[in-house]
Amino acid sequence: MIEYRDAATRYVTRDGGRTTYHSFSFGAHYDPDNTGFGALVAHNDERLPPGTGYDEHRHADVEIVTWVLTGALRHTSDAGTGVVRHGQVQRLSAGAGVIHAEVNAVEEETRFLQAWVRPDETGTAPDYAWADVDLREDWTVVAGVGGAVSLGARDSALLVAAPSEGRRLELPDAPRLHVFVARGAVMLGERRLGPADVARLVDEGGRDVTAETDSELVVWAFGGLAGEL
Repeated sequence: MIEYRDAATRYVTRDGGRTTYHSFSFGAHYDPDNTGFGALVAHNDERLPPGTGYDEHRHADVEIVTWVLTGALRHTSDAGTGVVRHGQVQRLSAGAGVIHAEVNAVEEETRFLQAWVRPDETGTAPDYAWADVDLREDWTVVAGVGGAVSLGARDSALLVAAPSEGRRLELPDAPRLHVFVARGAVMLGERRLGPADVARLVDEGGRDVTAETDSELVVWAFGGLAGEL
């Protein structure tokens, strides 16, 4: 089964100069039929103009993974601090509870994707990590087993690829896949997906996806990856 979702159907929050596009129910936006996918409970596309961000707030028992698309994001917390740019990944394991803040670190708009994933265990010690990522045309495991950063959800993984126009890739072989087009356009099945469009696949791992233009794909895989990428 493949469920396609257009970018325009996402829920939108505008507050404090920020704009957030939500793929799932979030805050004031509640849809009982769209509360998550696999272990993924939030997938937010954030746009922060210069001088904006999120002041200190608390999270617990969630794995928070951030992938910056443009600009730079400054993260501060009692678990760790860093500035993250495109080509770097950040993971905050909130565990028993952590207070953090996130602000735009540059004088231009910062756009980033932030995913919240249910952990395997609750009440663990908070932990923070970031790493450089070798962004390639083929799949790179960014977070999860064998990835640039570990993840406290063993059967979940984040993968990124930047295929050039005409490049055909085989999607990871996993029971559930959340495919997000960060830039460009791709063909998946009989559907053309443009910027910020999504496909949610159940038992469809291994399908081909073809880049219609130079593109960047951000994919969450759930239920374990089978075979070599």
